[in-house]
Amino acid sequence: MSGRRGIFITFEGLDGCGKTTQLTRLYESLRARGVDTLATREPGGTKVGERIRAILVDSSTVGLSPRAELTLMFADRAQHVKEVIEPALASGKTVLCDRYTDSTEAYQGYGRELGSELVLNLHRELSNNLWPDLTLLLDSDLDASIARARSRNRKTESSEGRFESETAAFFGRVYDGFGKIAQREGTRVVRIPGGSIQSVEAEIIDVVERRFPSLAHRRVLSRQ
Repeated sequence: MSGRRGIFITFEGLDGCGKTTQLTRLYESLRARGVDTLATREPGGTKVGERIRAILVDSSTVGLSPRAELTLMFADRAQHVKEVIEPALASGKTVLCDRYTDSTEAYQGYGRELGSELVLNLHRELSNNLWPDLTLLLDSDLDASIARARSRNRKTESSEGRFESETAAFFGRVYDGFGKIAQREGTRVVRIPGGSIQSVEAEIIDVVERRFPSLAHRRVLSRQ
């Protein structure tokens, strides 16, 4: 086991902003450099979490109260932190996570109007108050992101469309929530401007290398 604690990086943003694509590209880049890296996601990331995810994101789930939704999000996260994230960090791995507590604050705290205080209190109690070392918030146009997410679900015939079916007002609150989180957490959260896949990837790699020089020991040829 490594004596050095690993690095915890999260990707945040609206559905359809491209964060999953960018997480995968950073994962591949770090692995090519010889960095021991783990990619995971929320909700999900564990066997228990994937079952919770099926409830939370499936279009057939109806009648779920905002507080029940929030509770399930943290049930997923508590298991994920204990089973996956903390052990990986303890072994020195770099952990990349697709969504974390910032998403819960944006979607349930702001979108569902449950408030930030409840979310942050639950995080302290149920997630060992474990925060990322760096959060990459992918900025995107609100309407374009939701359109991409809905189109993606139609093309793949995915059942994971429960959140994408929400109203414009809901997503407006989520968007504003992410902005307020970024403003409050200015040291941890870095906003990544929209652009081509390649330009966003280059910006992310630049941010990661500047923040964590240990991950920049060997530069990888950029993709075309």
